[in-house]
Amino acid sequence: MSYRLAIFDFDGTLADSFPFFISVFNQIADEHGFRRVGADEAQHLRHHDTRAIMRHVGMPAWKLPLASRSFIGLMRENAAHIPLFEGVGEALRELDREGVRLAIVSSNSEQNVRLVLGPQLSSLFGHYECGMSIFGKAGRIRKVVKRAEVAPGHALYVGDQAMDAEAARKAGVAFGAVSWGYAPIEALRRSGPEREFGTPAELLHILSPLRTPPA
Repeated sequence: MSYRLAIFDFDGTLADSFPFFISVFNQIADEHGFRRVGADEAQHLRHHDTRAIMRHVGMPAWKLPLASRSFIGLMRENAAHIPLFEGVGEALRELDREGVRLAIVSSNSEQNVRLVLGPQLSSLFGHYECGMSIFGKAGRIRKVVKRAEVAPGHALYVGDQAMDAEAARKAGVAFGAVSWGYAPIEALRRSGPEREFGTPAELLHILSPLRTPPA
């Protein structure tokens, strides 16, 4: 048996938005009063999780929703210039053809997600849980699994950061780590992902049998 429900993070997993994020980071830093970072420093910070990065730039937790709102607004204005990773569209269409149910859980807005995906790919996803939440992604993953009426053992959350792995664990679903996103794959391997994807084309491995029987 294979995974019946594939839930995707968006930024860094489906959308190649990291270059845009870096291009507007210092603008957002100035707006909300935390420290700017240089290009080389930004690359180094990819090895750290969100909490460590916030400490590094002096951003208190209460400012994260404000900074995220600024990023979401800027991304909405520039959505036409933010691409999907090469091969993502083809992989999503094939997963849909093979009967895998698709969903998105992202801290970005549903509007931005749909703008970048475009109408055709957006229509492949049966469930969207988007936007900032004080309860984090785990609760949203659980909500999607419940709505999809799929056993947690048949669901996989695919993401590019350690916090995605943490959310999947809390939600009781498997985690799939992508190697092309924000965090280096070496960092994600420490979370013990059930699946690892080296290229977007390898997302089709979601169709292969589970390593262990579902709970």
